[in-house]
Amino acid sequence: MMTLKIDGMTCVSCAGHVRQALENVPGPARTGAQRSGVDGALRIAVIGSGGAAMAAALKVAETGAQVTLIERGTIGGTCVNVGCVPSKIMIRAAHVAHMRQTSPFDAGITATAPVIDRSRLLAQQQGRVDELRHAKYESILASNPNIAVLHGTARFKDGHTLAVALTGGGEHDVSFDRCLIATGASAAVPPIAGLKDTPYWTSTEALASDTIPTRLAVIGSSVVAVELAQAFARLGSRVTILARNALFFRDDPAIGTAITAAFHDEDIDVLEQTQASQVSHAGGEFMLATNRGTLRADQLLVATGRSPNTRGLNLEQAGVKLDERGAIAIDAGMRTSAPDIYAAGDCTDQPQFVYVAAAAGTRAAINMTGGNASLNLDIMPAVVFTDPQVATVGYTEAQARQAGIETDSRMLTLDNVPRARVNFDTRGFIQLIAEVGSGRLVGVQAVAPEAGELIQTAALAIRARMTVQELADQLFPYLTMVEGLKLAAQTFFKDVTQLSCCAG
Repeated sequence: MMTLKIDGMTCVSCAGHVRQALENVPGPARTGAQRSGVDGALRIAVIGSGGAAMAAALKVAETGAQVTLIERGTIGGTCVNVGCVPSKIMIRAAHVAHMRQTSPFDAGITATAPVIDRSRLLAQQQGRVDELRHAKYESILASNPNIAVLHGTARFKDGHTLAVALTGGGEHDVSFDRCLIATGASAAVPPIAGLKDTPYWTSTEALASDTIPTRLAVIGSSVVAVELAQAFARLGSRVTILARNALFFRDDPAIGTAITAAFHDEDIDVLEQTQASQVSHAGGEFMLATNRGTLRADQLLVATGRSPNTRGLNLEQAGVKLDERGAIAIDAGMRTSAPDIYAAGDCTDQPQFVYVAAAAGTRAAINMTGGNASLNLDIMPAVVFTDPQVATVGYTEAQARQAGIETDSRMLTLDNVPRARVNFDTRGFIQLIAEVGSGRLVGVQAVAPEAGELIQTAALAIRARMTVQELADQLFPYLTMVEGLKLAAQTFFKDVTQLSCCAG
């Protein structure tokens, strides 16, 4: 092998283009398993630039591998641009607006109806999105000499070659030894008659809107649906949710009951067992024909889940198989059905959380470079950022029974948690699921303000195979919400209503 040393290059992208051009010069036959890049480095192609893609690209770059990262849209993927980050900013702003006009302390603090300037809130929101994208994605990529970025749309030509239709025009072939597909997912649109002919919103348009509609209809009961429904309601919209079943119907029934009650208190209409059969739009108004009559709204948000971005990749040419949802089927090591091709994140059959995607991307990188890593999702905490929040980890009672585990459970309402009492906000509960006999903690469900801040403690307790007795014996700081875990554990053995405030 001949090695060329090139001095004077300062542009990472240009260097990458030169490197790829040199690699594509005809030469002796090579196999995908061989290290065949400049200086014998492994050549890795990464399709996408979101959580999974970035984690993988940075990890393999640490080994000296030559990474070509291909992005057809905005660097950073869904989470930072149109998902987690902007939605949580909007939700937080809506929370502040809500607290200014109503709180448990209105008797002593004069409530004031806030004036909402959505255009200025949106500018603040987008400013932080741009800042985080630059700091956590663009600048990191630009400063890494082992990563070259191509802006364009990739498709497989064969098991070791991608054709990239460049955004600026033309096409470029990328040969690789290993490839990671991390193309994410997009909003799923249900096949409702007339819907596609209307100016409906998905979450992307909703988060980018500079107006707050007077009447907002929401089709769906997904995490996105409930989070944005409450945010818009708190910013001034009259919101109606059309739920095909009930809110959180896949979770413990107590969760859906608690959140539906919280929404009712905020005048958010939740229409359960309701489906739209036809949608039309005329005169600036949406009309939805449903099994419960006609609903009219100024804007319609469709939030019925997300579909994997796998179309157009020409996956069959590379031998990559999909499941019935169109998601890429992978094993615990993120390997697809094709040799040397891996996948991670929302385009696969994994749970659609950015932290799952990032963890999967890191493990895929380890495996692409000769390691043997897997991702265990048995103990996966999840948070829904409604108010109160919903946080879960491990088994529900129903799931435990399906797994053959006999359970004993306790539910502690928040009027028994000192932090909730002094906050004058006792909405919700903490429920612990334990294995009969061993007392081992196997699941936790919580509906509480800031429930997301306590669920990781529960996850660690389950990971450590702690019993409820061991959890009850731990020291928890007084007047914290996480102390509710200790109190819930104590309910297995005693009546916590008969304990002093901080009884051990």
